[in-house]
Amino acid sequence: MDSREKAKISSDIKGETSSRDTSSSNPQDIGDKSHGHSRRDLDQAYWYVQESNNAIEATPEELRTLRRKIDFWIVPIMFCSYTMQFIDKVSLNYAAVMGLNRELKLKSNEFTNAATWFFIAFLIAEVPNAIILQRVPVAKWLGANVVLWGIATACTAAAHNYASLMAARIFLGIFEAAIAPCLILISSQWYTKSEAAPRFSIWYAGLGVGQIIGGIVSYAFQQVKNPAFSGWKIMFIVLGLVTVIIGMVTFFILPDTPMQARFLSEREKLMLLKHVSINQTGIRNKNYKVSQALEILRDVQLWLMVLLTILISISSGVITTYSATLIRNFGYKPPTAALLNMPSGIVSIASTFIVGYGVRHTSNRWAWIAACCVPGILGGGLMSFYTGSKAGQLAGIYLVNTITATLIVIYQWTGANVAGQTKRVISVALISGSFSVGNIIGPQTFQAKDAPDYIPAKITVLATQAAAALISFLLFLYYVWANKRKDTPLASAESQRVGGRSEAQLWEDQTDKQNPTFRYVY
Repeated sequence: MDSREKAKISSDIKGETSSRDTSSSNPQDIGDKSHGHSRRDLDQAYWYVQESNNAIEATPEELRTLRRKIDFWIVPIMFCSYTMQFIDKVSLNYAAVMGLNRELKLKSNEFTNAATWFFIAFLIAEVPNAIILQRVPVAKWLGANVVLWGIATACTAAAHNYASLMAARIFLGIFEAAIAPCLILISSQWYTKSEAAPRFSIWYAGLGVGQIIGGIVSYAFQQVKNPAFSGWKIMFIVLGLVTVIIGMVTFFILPDTPMQARFLSEREKLMLLKHVSINQTGIRNKNYKVSQALEILRDVQLWLMVLLTILISISSGVITTYSATLIRNFGYKPPTAALLNMPSGIVSIASTFIVGYGVRHTSNRWAWIAACCVPGILGGGLMSFYTGSKAGQLAGIYLVNTITATLIVIYQWTGANVAGQTKRVISVALISGSFSVGNIIGPQTFQAKDAPDYIPAKITVLATQAAAALISFLLFLYYVWANKRKDTPLASAESQRVGGRSEAQLWEDQTDKQNPTFRYVY
């Protein structure tokens, strides 16, 4: 799907050059003479290209070199940020087996509530994020929030009762809410839709790496025998400091847009902007459009995506928050439980890279989501109904971790199929908020009265994965129908009317529904 779309759009703009009016030095005059667009309607990338007065045609080799350069500077920072986001979020899971519940005298469902309130704060914070991200530099906003959640993580070491633990988790949720929307927007700036898939997978693999590192860190700090300052407290301080350092690197090194990348030459910036213009999703536009925000309310794809994200996140919330607890309840000692949780990370990494490679070369995002749900369903079944041995139930926990790869497909799908700057920013915040809704529901399926087997929670994992596979297929059908609608004679006539889209039209702030040449990938 991606390759056909790219070929179609490339043929539309083939042979065109950027028509620049050199008779006026005022960019606004250029905009007024180019298809009647005002400066507010066109992306900042368009004006950057216009003011350069250079027509750039990149060779395939130059583009490969450029991609490698961008990968080197951009992807590792996103990977480190996402890795620490996951470790800091699930550190409560490891602290639980290190004695946190006992020392803070948590009762009944208080641990579950602490995990849940993180995601409630996360969800609420997505509302201001949806507004702020169109107004402020995205990379700077990300870096600032990474620093702040690092401080919140370190402050968790000061928790001495349920109330103080809740306060630390709420602040952590507020600041971590920025991570997914920021990374989706940043990733979409630098790559075409098909190129973005494996890059999304690389930074998202930080989740699996975080599971492995988290197990090692938990095991290491459980060896600390200091009655005055417990190992879990030292763990929170160390993790917080590491996160603050990564946040500062993100703030000062990660560019807000390709136009501001100090590691790219002027020619490389222009090559990149021309290359990614085929996405027709833009780079940055501060002009907030109420019409685009209202379009979300009647966009079927987004509500199906929201439902899909919630279903997937219910299971991921169960596994990420309670996996170490489940393993410990099999009869293992806490240090052993921490180490036995590490293979979950290996499964997450493997499934993430397999899916990223598959989407890059075959598209079929819906099928990859459904494929990941199959071992998730099997894992849920083993966890719920298999009583033959510990090994079988452990295998169930590991298999469920394949579902983590589906979230990165959803993130990339959103970045690829939603156009219009206001609509994009709100949509990525909406999907991120849906993730938190699923994670609110997931831990609540673990009730103290169901301990130690937690059968209702395990059945929930099985059921939600089956439903998610069905929703992904419905999304596929919707996208096929939506593309066919754009191919009807009337729509094709409109597409031909604006056909051979000019450079200005490629950078115009139109939504995916408004743009007659926009095609959805599935």
